[in-house]
Amino acid sequence: MRISSLIITTLCIALTVSSALANEKKSKPPMDPHAMMELWKQAATPGEPHKLFAGLAGSWTTTTKEWMEPGKPPTESTGTADMKMLLDGRFLYQEYTGQMMGQPYSGVGIDAYDNMTKKYVTAWMDSMGTGIFLMEGTASADGKTITLKGSHPEPGGGKMTHRAVWKIVDDNNQTFDMYGTHHGGKEMKVLEIIYTRKP
Repeated sequence: MRISSLIITTLCIALTVSSALANEKKSKPPMDPHAMMELWKQAATPGEPHKLFAGLAGSWTTTTKEWMEPGKPPTESTGTADMKMLLDGRFLYQEYTGQMMGQPYSGVGIDAYDNMTKKYVTAWMDSMGTGIFLMEGTASADGKTITLKGSHPEPGGGKMTHRAVWKIVDDNNQTFDMYGTHHGGKEMKVLEIIYTRKP
């Protein structure tokens, strides 16, 4: 008997809540199609972050340091990067060529600022894997220091988490520092790339 009463009471509460939610949805009128189109137009329009990206278009030389183990000196190498804007100034595209872990290395990346989420997003693909590495983050007030976070699976299981700090010093100089954490351990610096625009 108690179980039957409990079931009936629960059903009554569920029906009351559902009815209240339905009334709340009904009371909110749908957005005017023209107003919605205007919002989409604003969201699709490149802004200040995209203008900052556009200033990076061109050819660069790179100096890279990699830290493979804590307490050991980094390996150093040089490379090149070519950057251009895509889709009418909405995305920054990069083609990178150099060395990584003593091997020839190439990669491509797309950097974005999403007007909808107010977040910076990076997608990176390279010759050392078959996956797409994604990071997301925010910038300093002037938009010139972008901090991104992401993770990727490691061979043998588990994930490595990353924190990247990308500093746009000016139109001719930028730095990219990457910090990694293996299996929840202590964060360490794993990568530093200094970009200098070619004359």
